[in-house]
Amino acid sequence: MAEARVKAGLWVQAALRLGNAQGRFGAVLRRGDADAGGVLVVLRGREGLSVLSQVRAASGEMGWLRATGPESVDQAAADAYVARQVRVDPDLWVVEFESPDLLPPFEGKLL
Repeated sequence: MAEARVKAGLWVQAALRLGNAQGRFGAVLRRGDADAGGVLVVLRGREGLSVLSQVRAASGEMGWLRATGPESVDQAAADAYVARQVRVDPDLWVVEFESPDLLPPFEGKLL
């Protein structure tokens, strides 16, 4: 049985509300396809940034991968990663959150 998917635009709105409720304010940096776009999440922490990318685990469950690596990166590295991904997927959403501990304001398994 196929897993029900939430439209990307709706997911982004919900994530922003969760972030705001937790004091982890967010903003849409790039609008993608409202129905089927993927999402990149940029977390802005005390020591730098981390970019999370949606992935599927081997079991098929949705998760998040620290696409820029386990350590924080600078603005230039985060921007370069996002630009490469947007060239590959023009329907991609990019959302940024203030996150001192580099953890997302929404539930999701970090892989």
